Amino acid sequence: MLTANLVNKFLMKTFLTLIFACFLFLFSNGQNVNISEGNVFDGEPYIAVNPQNPEHMVVAWMGWVPYYIAIKTRVSFDGGQTWGNTSYISHTGLADQSADPSMAFDNSGNVFLSYVDYNKALDTGFVYVRKSVDGGLSWGAPVEVINASSDGEHRPIDRPWMSIDSSGGIYDGNIYVTTMPPNIFGPLPPPYHPYFIRSVDGGVSFEPFRYLDTVNWLAGSYVPQPMPVNCISSDGIFYAVYPSYVYSQNPLGQFIIASSEDGGNSFAYNTVFSLSESLSNTLVKTGYLLRSDPSNADHLAFFYLGISYGDYDVLMRESYDKGITWSDAVRLNDDPVGNNKIQDLLWADFDNNGNLVVSWRDRRNGTDTTYTTASEIWGTFRRKDSLNFSQNFRISDTIVPYDTVLASSGNDFMCIKLVNDTLNAVWGDTRDGTLNIWFERKAVGGTVLFTGQLGSEDVPQIEICPNPFTSEIIIKGSTIKQVKIYNQKGQLILLQKKQYQSNLLKIEASELLSGVYYVEIITAEGIVIRKIIKTQKN
Repeated sequence: MLTANLVNKFLMKTFLTLIFACFLFLFSNGQNVNISEGNVFDGEPYIAVNPQNPEHMVVAWMGWVPYYIAIKTRVSFDGGQTWGNTSYISHTGLADQSADPSMAFDNSGNVFLSYVDYNKALDTGFVYVRKSVDGGLSWGAPVEVINASSDGEHRPIDRPWMSIDSSGGIYDGNIYVTTMPPNIFGPLPPPYHPYFIRSVDGGVSFEPFRYLDTVNWLAGSYVPQPMPVNCISSDGIFYAVYPSYVYSQNPLGQFIIASSEDGGNSFAYNTVFSLSESLSNTLVKTGYLLRSDPSNADHLAFFYLGISYGDYDVLMRESYDKGITWSDAVRLNDDPVGNNKIQDLLWADFDNNGNLVVSWRDRRNGTDTTYTTASEIWGTFRRKDSLNFSQNFRISDTIVPYDTVLASSGNDFMCIKLVNDTLNAVWGDTRDGTLNIWFERKAVGGTVLFTGQLGSEDVPQIEICPNPFTSEIIIKGSTIKQVKIYNQKGQLILLQKKQYQSNLLKIEASELLSGVYYVEIITAEGIVIRKIIKTQKN
């Protein structure tokens, strides 16, 4: 096992504190590698849900593989009750660490994964996108989006956020990735820019990068990591928000929104709001997020942390005119104002009906007012057309003591997806002494549908033959309990239970149509999901 000093020396990446006259930004979403006192590290989870079937979901995260960090993924076809075996995303070239996964489905049911591969010692790195045509069970070859040498010394490979146009319009299927300069390679020369890259051929290739900022709307020279967060509206407009501080543009720091109605060929700009406050706690994970309402293409929501109420609160501003004008800030956490309890690690999502859930890490039940106290995951819900959010509710079921692994940026993260009034949440916490990924599915009315841990990687040995098959498949493995077969949309079409546990199971499937299916094998040792192919008899 590596010692803490050795890990810190070779793996840990710590964000620079960005300080200037009256404006300070701290970001929680960059690349970072750390190992807790256990022998497993899992961090930065991201969840994607198939819009054609809300029971089908994929989770990606950073995971420890001796002696490096790789991206790992798992798939569920039953709403998170069971998860298939873990897939490992192999490194490419000389990269030896991976970070920053994000995912999205397209309208055809393909799922795309964006992430970073980098090698600090060799001063190199890449942002890649991979495509899965089997629901996340396997991943195609990496396609380069941008690399560390694409913009000279600026190294534009940190925190790639990816969005896919699913509007059904003329740009449907376009993939957009935004990035920023990292800090793992040491101080980089100003000016600093947010980056925009697109694919117009469904991820087969990506065009050369462009700066997302421009004259009069520059990010400037005082925010070394002007992270752009992006989304796409239901009418196909691309939006991205990034921070800026250029005194000649605005004496205060500001968040700027760039929008494109023509698939990224040109951009219009507006100010979301100006900041007059300073966020000075270097431990608080102060990421921010932009979301578009699928039920109203004019409606955008921006989420961030602010201290205008006396401590770190989760705040939201909204626009109902495509980002031209924005509302005043609304405080979303309902603990007493000014009680010095810290909220951070925010996330948010609309469902297709326009309902909204916002989540965060909350310390209202901690023993003190510091960042290093115990915490829980909390949230709030607002129905479409309502003016008010619900009373805050717990998402996690355990108050988790503070662990020093959380002091490093990027080691903790959460992501949620809201589908049909059902919240699917993943987050990292250290309740068992090791940073692991946890999942919960909750009806917005409060009923917990399922809670489980995703970090376990015990994979049973399973053999399926023949594959491809024409009429019958034989499954061999240890203590098989149950087998489920799903079609490509993730719909359950066959369920076979064993009256007793067995190492062999024959399944008659001659009535299935030719095509690709997924078989989920539940055993006493764990769960495996495999792809099978049905063919017709000659």
